[in-house]
Amino acid sequence: MKYRIYGKQEAGKHPSEAAEMTTFFNQLRKHYPEYYAIALHVRNENDGDYRKTNKSKLEGGFVKGASDIVVPCNPPFVCELKAINKGSRVSKEQSVFLDNAANLGAFACIAYGWKAAFTAFEDCIKKPH
Repeated sequence: MKYRIYGKQEAGKHPSEAAEMTTFFNQLRKHYPEYYAIALHVRNENDGDYRKTNKSKLEGGFVKGASDIVVPCNPPFVCELKAINKGSRVSKEQSVFLDNAANLGAFACIAYGWKAAFTAFEDCIKKPH
């Protein structure tokens, strides 16, 4: 495992992954607008329609395990954002994607919650290139 892990899972009720994602991007826009301008939320969920998924794969638009957040800076920031809830799981494909990204020089991580993702992002942009 070459990617990093930020934050931790906790018992109890916590915001959804979607809420964490929204807050992360709002904070990025507020504190780092130049990075927000190029940040991507990869919507890579499969809705179960095999034909659409297969077409997307052929067009290069569907990469199983692709991370939620990608900021094409130097080094590229690649982050799988998870809810803090104990039930949040990282799939094998997500782990492989993060390892591949790290092997190619990206700052790759899993973050539990928006605060952890924001800390990871700040670590990424403060790294000497």
